[in-house]
Amino acid sequence: MSTRTDPQEYPGTNRRIVLYGNPALRTITAPIREITPEILRLAADLQATLKASEGIGLAANQIGVPVSAFVLAPWQADVDLPLTFILNPEIIRTEGLIEEEEGCLSLPGIFEVIPRPEMVEVRGIDLRGHEIHLQATGLLARAIVHEFEHLRGILFIDHISELRRQLLQARLNALQETELRQCG
Repeated sequence: MSTRTDPQEYPGTNRRIVLYGNPALRTITAPIREITPEILRLAADLQATLKASEGIGLAANQIGVPVSAFVLAPWQADVDLPLTFILNPEIIRTEGLIEEEEGCLSLPGIFEVIPRPEMVEVRGIDLRGHEIHLQATGLLARAIVHEFEHLRGILFIDHISELRRQLLQARLNALQETELRQCG
């Protein structure tokens, strides 16, 4: 059995991001009880997949793994922080509300204006098992809430009006059919 504890020791694999319609996106994820080699490999895969997608954040269930973890690339939001993994995140405070356009790697090509907190404070644990505490504003705050909601089976389109959803229905159906074909 491996005794590796450094996530950088694991080569990451660019995994397929599941699309709208995949049940993993509606799954409430399980908390992580222990940082095992499997969790470190998952983190490496999340990192590789996020890098390949050029996104700002990616939740574990977006690659089909129903555990409570996400990764952020803060520099994509012009924030000078390194790649950040948050396991078992909890949002402990929000302030303000701002409406801006948002998209999702699991719903490619779909962008909608939705309200999100202007500031968010989140805590969780990092890949070494230490508590992590992060306060963010703007785009990074939006990304944190977006990924946090993924872990609860909530998609950003759940925040749009029924009329907007009806207008998107053909595109959502097409994504769902693509996902069904890819999953077989």
